[in-house]
Amino acid sequence: MPSTKSNQSKEVPSGQAVQGLSTWLTYAALVVLAGLAWIALIFQSSTSSVEAAMDMVPNSSFPRLTLLEAGKFLVSWGVMMAAMMLPSALPMLALYGATRSNFIRKGHKAIPTTAFTGVYLAVWTGFGLPVYFAWVAIGTISEMNMFVSSLLPYALALVLIAAGIYQFSPLKQVCLRACRSPLAFLLGNWNNGYRGTFRLALRHALYCLGCCWALMVVLVAAGAMALHWVLLLAVLVLAEKILPQSRWTVRLIGGALIILGLAVGLVPELATILRGQMTAM
Repeated sequence: MPSTKSNQSKEVPSGQAVQGLSTWLTYAALVVLAGLAWIALIFQSSTSSVEAAMDMVPNSSFPRLTLLEAGKFLVSWGVMMAAMMLPSALPMLALYGATRSNFIRKGHKAIPTTAFTGVYLAVWTGFGLPVYFAWVAIGTISEMNMFVSSLLPYALALVLIAAGIYQFSPLKQVCLRACRSPLAFLLGNWNNGYRGTFRLALRHALYCLGCCWALMVVLVAAGAMALHWVLLLAVLVLAEKILPQSRWTVRLIGGALIILGLAVGLVPELATILRGQMTAM
């Protein structure tokens, strides 16, 4: 009997050590993945491959509608989303990896952490498809009609103001709560099995998209997907999810976007300055 207790006391610390090691290894792997995404993004920016991938015409920041260019756009978009969004998703992904290890030891099934991460990347990348079609449509119409082209700065102003207003919306708060409390989300939504954990990944990835989609649109509208717009928005997304006073952080970002949108509406030349500064990098 004493020997049984002794064995149990030895097994518990061992299991905790394995779980802790698994968590740190998951963190390390995700940090490496995020780092590779940033390296790829910097390489794209330095070689102007983003512009080449979007098949930009002179004095235009709009891609053209072809299957090949859509594929290139989505690849570039996916790399940017990984760089921009993965840092803020690290707590949830690592916590899932640790929770999964615990359940696997008990004989349950769950999708691998790589597949869980892949669901996020697929959702973020998939959002680029409607963005691509909308951007192509706007570009095509503006190139055919000079009057529509002259309205583009005001369209940018509306995008900035709309993104700022969304920061104050109840939906933003609901999605942000799910992103800021990964442990509560896991405990409240965990279902064993491959299907259950896949649904868990998809549901939280959609919350993540709901939290950040407006900032993603700003990335395209204001900066033509340029490097330091990605960096700026990555910092803002991370700040929303980790800073203690998230409500005030979100409101501050929303207010800044609204003010910037009003400024562009009053002084349309600011749109050219914003896009010119970003695409010049």
